[in-house]
Amino acid sequence: MDWFSTPDEPEKKAVPAAPLLVSELSAIISGLLDDPRLQDVRVRGEVTNYKHHGSGHRYFSLSEKGGGSTAAVIKCVMWRSDAERLVFRPEEGMEVVVTGSVTLYAPHGTYQLRVRSMEKAGLGEKYLLLEKWKKELAAEGLFSTERKRELPPFPSRVGVVTSETGAVIHDIRNVITRRYPVEILISPTAVQGEEAHGEIAAAIRRLSGLADVVIVARGGGSFEDLFPFNHPDVVKAIASCPVPVVSATGHEVDVTLADLAADLRAPTPSAAAELVVPDRNALRLQLFELRDLMGSALLGRLAWAKEEISGLRDRLRPRRLAQKIGERQQFTADLAERLERAVSTRLERDHLVLAGMRTALESHNPVAVLARGYCVAEKDGTIVKSTGRLAEKDRLRLRFYDGSSQVIVERVNHDGNI
Repeated sequence: MDWFSTPDEPEKKAVPAAPLLVSELSAIISGLLDDPRLQDVRVRGEVTNYKHHGSGHRYFSLSEKGGGSTAAVIKCVMWRSDAERLVFRPEEGMEVVVTGSVTLYAPHGTYQLRVRSMEKAGLGEKYLLLEKWKKELAAEGLFSTERKRELPPFPSRVGVVTSETGAVIHDIRNVITRRYPVEILISPTAVQGEEAHGEIAAAIRRLSGLADVVIVARGGGSFEDLFPFNHPDVVKAIASCPVPVVSATGHEVDVTLADLAADLRAPTPSAAAELVVPDRNALRLQLFELRDLMGSALLGRLAWAKEEISGLRDRLRPRRLAQKIGERQQFTADLAERLERAVSTRLERDHLVLAGMRTALESHNPVAVLARGYCVAEKDGTIVKSTGRLAEKDRLRLRFYDGSSQVIVERVNHDGNI
């Protein structure tokens, strides 16, 4: 607060503010460091004064790379719980990118950067590039499961793309030689470095038409060591390979784009060798089992055939055959007797039906009526049913049951009296 004197009042001196305690000043500074711009920041710099404390904590400083003696420096601390997640060992002069927050170390009255994660400088850009490649290659269908091919069951030649000086080729050769000896074609290449991706792709293409299956392999390594196997050139070379490709790059937890494009992924080079060739000992056991199964099946078939032959022999013996013939003759005789009875019964029934029909027909026979003394008069070929058609001197034909006669009408009575 400022004090001002007036002509009417005596001049007063300013009263100084009470001094702050060191802890109070530290609290103010700590409050200022709570600024969001100082929290969860990413800082790039060169590691100096690196110390790995026995407690597991890491202490170091970050300075601007190439800044010389005038370079800005900030002290850093990384607690053990965060340091345990490091995938590499920081070294003096290594350029890194850290993520953390600025805090105040009150006992020394200094600020420091509390680091929660650390990565080698440039890895962030490579991770972004990796994601970009992954999306582009997936859009082309190079990772599609539909294009995956089955491995040949009995290859005669195995192509191997790897370094010719590393332990990988020895492991693969030892496994194949032990399991199922076949010809191994080595297509040597560098497996790490800035230009390694071009050599790997060329090595894969060199095996085109020479092998039945191809192994692309290298031993374990860091993300940077395995980065060439993420390059689109390598992925496209694997996808366009005319034979199935097995990828075995890095350890089991490491997954590269080459692994995604390959027809099959193996956790290690030795495992890849086990996948591409069968185990001759297992094949031998399978052959023994098949031989035993075939032998058992053959013995069973022979036993069944023996029983069939024995049954046929029994059925074809003279006495047995005569018995069978007798049984058939008796059956045939019984059947003929039943058929004869059925036919006889049917004929009798049909005779009765026909007799009834004959009686009915005879009762309606006009000749039978004429035989009882009646006759039929016809005039001009037409039966006369009424006296209305008759006149004197008409010529009529009278039909009797045994013949006919011609008559002339003398008189016609219409009174109905006969």
